[in-house]
Amino acid sequence: MSWHSGVIRAVLFDLDGTLLDSAPDLGFAANQLRIVRGLDALPLSHYRPFVGTGARGMLRIALGVTPEASDFEALREEFFVAYECCMGQHSQLFEGVPALLQAIHDQGLVWGIVTNKSERFTSSIVQEIAVLAKAGAVVCGDTTAHSKPHPMPLWEAAKRIGHAPKCCIYVGDDERDMHAAHAAGMQSVAAAYGYLGVGGLASVASWKPHAVINTPLELANLLDLN
Repeated sequence: MSWHSGVIRAVLFDLDGTLLDSAPDLGFAANQLRIVRGLDALPLSHYRPFVGTGARGMLRIALGVTPEASDFEALREEFFVAYECCMGQHSQLFEGVPALLQAIHDQGLVWGIVTNKSERFTSSIVQEIAVLAKAGAVVCGDTTAHSKPHPMPLWEAAKRIGHAPKCCIYVGDDERDMHAAHAAGMQSVAAAYGYLGVGGLASVASWKPHAVINTPLELANLLDLN
């Protein structure tokens, strides 16, 4: 499947698991909570599938704590502080992302980021990674009144880059990303190289994306950017 370049004018991306492999930092931060409690660190593989669920997922894997727990808020802030201390030390862009973003730019298309990560963390990451700092718009989980899977953040990004939702593609690695794209009236692309959640690769088809990519550069082929 491919789209004619005259139809698509902008590409919006999820951040974690789509542009940035942040699992190593998030897993490291979660393990700090275990270590200070005398528990052994868990392998990154335990955390990776749940990165898309943020602090909720990390705390559930690390300590078996859910949002209903009385100490959840305190533990979440402890996790956030641990993450801030290591943020950027182990994360890196997925292979092919810089080339993809350059190809999008060279084709005269606009690209942006729509993430459920709060501005508290997103701003620092985007500013520190030169490639991401070129985004035409950055919409965070707390930018609008709702976060994904609500379409509002995607609509806000489209407004900021000056293109109608129907002219945008949204790329993400979670079912919520596909639901948000569909509700926003955008084309949806599932990043099958990302975290994917509990169901893993087997669940991607059930999200009903318009297309699936196994590497970032496959999007360049879909958009005829080569």
